[in-house]
Amino acid sequence: MPRKLLLLPPLSVSSAFRAPRACPAARPAMNAARTGYRVFSANSTAACTELAKRITERLGAELGKSVVYQETNGETRVEIQESVRGQDIFIIQTIPRDVNTAVMELLIMAYALKTACARNIIGVIPYFPYSKQSKMRKRGSIVCKLLASMLAKAGLTHIITMDLHQKEIQGFFSFPVDNLRASPFLLQYIQEEIPNYRNAVIVAKSPDAAKRAQSYAERLRLGLAVIHGEAQCAEMDMDDGRHSPPMVKNATVHPGLELPLMMAKEKPPITVVGDVGGRIAIIVDDIIDDVESFVAAAEILKERGAYRIYVMATHGILSAEAPRLIEESSIDEVVVTNTVPHEVQKLQCPKIKTVDISLILSEAIRRIHNGESMAYLFRNITVDD
Repeated sequence: MPRKLLLLPPLSVSSAFRAPRACPAARPAMNAARTGYRVFSANSTAACTELAKRITERLGAELGKSVVYQETNGETRVEIQESVRGQDIFIIQTIPRDVNTAVMELLIMAYALKTACARNIIGVIPYFPYSKQSKMRKRGSIVCKLLASMLAKAGLTHIITMDLHQKEIQGFFSFPVDNLRASPFLLQYIQEEIPNYRNAVIVAKSPDAAKRAQSYAERLRLGLAVIHGEAQCAEMDMDDGRHSPPMVKNATVHPGLELPLMMAKEKPPITVVGDVGGRIAIIVDDIIDDVESFVAAAEILKERGAYRIYVMATHGILSAEAPRLIEESSIDEVVVTNTVPHEVQKLQCPKIKTVDISLILSEAIRRIHNGESMAYLFRNITVDD
């Protein structure tokens, strides 16, 4: 009986030399290696690393090893001295007086971490620089939008900041932005550190700051006062638009085209809307930089009968002669957070007090790294806060 041959399908070269599959047991080890995180400071000076050290202490972590310095020709050099491959990296950058150097430090460090294969690069920038240049002024430019594009190009994938000067700035970025609030810490300071605060009134030094002041007044169940008049120079009153084509005398107008003339603004005499007589006046704002307007507001409130005056702001830039002007003014105390280094100014003026906000920044870092919701940090926060 003839034997039947069993024909097997031809063995292809690709199947014969197919690479073996990776062992499933090896995958968790690789993922576990990528779940770490590191916190770096983008500035090596003692004043700027203070906030970073406070944050790492709360997180129970060590500050990442890096060196940031200026070469003799003024160029910024950044050296990352440990492996960051596959990790979540948080760069803490506080903005000192030399803003442009701080921006370059942040950009160069972000790019260095990107080329070192970091998984995510999150910038922790409590005070976002150039936030006041977020609107078009004549033939100027929106520098804040430019900076947002530069940070994205450098490699940042997320930003944690605090009390942006304009909340619409978040729309300039192509990645997530968490705009935290310092108001809970300042409200706590008012309740615990200001004696007889129930006899206080919250003051807005201009109509533009009225929403913020109203938020404070409603949460503390206090009265509200607004300073309005010719002594104020509100940002909204500045010329807007490019004036193109330029204004020319005796310019020819198309026949039959008569546009209505915009009336020039004329501010009324200085007035205080609200009663401050025999009360504690608490002026609130987001930034205190040039203090002339705050000093003028304090003088007006003194004239109206306020017996004690506080100024509270998130970002205490306090540039130029701010410490001396505060010391010589009717202001009794200036309370700011440590989003911006101001230890030198505190030595020059004992009226300046600091509120630590490292707690909320460290909690934001922990939640972002663990993939937890950020809603807890925005409890009872409204659009006007």
